[in-house]
Amino acid sequence: MIEIGNLEFTYQNTQKTAVKDMSFKVKEGEVYGFLGPSGAGKTTTQRLIIGLLRNYTGSIKIFGKERSSWGKEFYEQIGVAFDFPNLYLKLTPEENLKLIGAYYKNGISDIPAMLDRVGLLPDRNTRVESFSKGMKMRLNFIRSIMHNPKLMFFDEPTSGLDPVNAHIIKEIILEQKAAGKTIFLTTHNMTVAEQLCDRVSFIVDGKIVVTGSPANLMIEHGKRRLNINYIKENAEYSEEFDLNQIGENEHFLNIIKNEEIRTIHTCEATLEDIFIKLTGKNLQ
Repeated sequence: MIEIGNLEFTYQNTQKTAVKDMSFKVKEGEVYGFLGPSGAGKTTTQRLIIGLLRNYTGSIKIFGKERSSWGKEFYEQIGVAFDFPNLYLKLTPEENLKLIGAYYKNGISDIPAMLDRVGLLPDRNTRVESFSKGMKMRLNFIRSIMHNPKLMFFDEPTSGLDPVNAHIIKEIILEQKAAGKTIFLTTHNMTVAEQLCDRVSFIVDGKIVVTGSPANLMIEHGKRRLNINYIKENAEYSEEFDLNQIGENEHFLNIIKNEEIRTIHTCEATLEDIFIKLTGKNLQ
């Protein structure tokens, strides 16, 4: 769906090179995550792919065609939701969706149903100017998918949302994936990436440091250790064991057989642990 080759981009007003010799591919039907701290080049790359920024060097191919060769028909096939919602504040949610939906040839989904899905149906006739950031984020999100695009770009899709509404947005993203859509997601929230992404790339100072599935990265860079918490003689204990040949570790087997087990889990690194390990940088 997306093929980037030796992409570079420099902002002319500051002469800052925000993207440096970047190459990657996004497969059809996957959720691909761009992860990194603020200023790493995530949003710049996304805007280059979408076409909001031009004058790049290298190659950006989408649906097998160079980005610079696409015309307005390109926007019929993509959906975009940025971290800062782009809405008509004097209009209601329903009026926003009807107006923006009129831009598309393919038609739009059932507006009341979509508003209901993200908890905005009771506010369908309220002007957006009175909305909280979280409400605007939810409206902006359904605005980006209402025309059934093949390729979607989400920039910090759960920013400003409480846990319940963040869960709803993540559910919808996974539903879109299940329907065969391709999703390009930028975030510095590693929990969101772990839950949603098939593959991720770590971005620092405009460069890709590593790419892989969250599960494989956590296994590769984690400790091959197992932690077990158990109760013995009314006291709680915690121990770690090497996973290698753990089935032959008599002390571990004795605990399993004879003690009350509270928790047991392997010691995978989190994506944030791996990011800091590989880049020496924090995500904020």
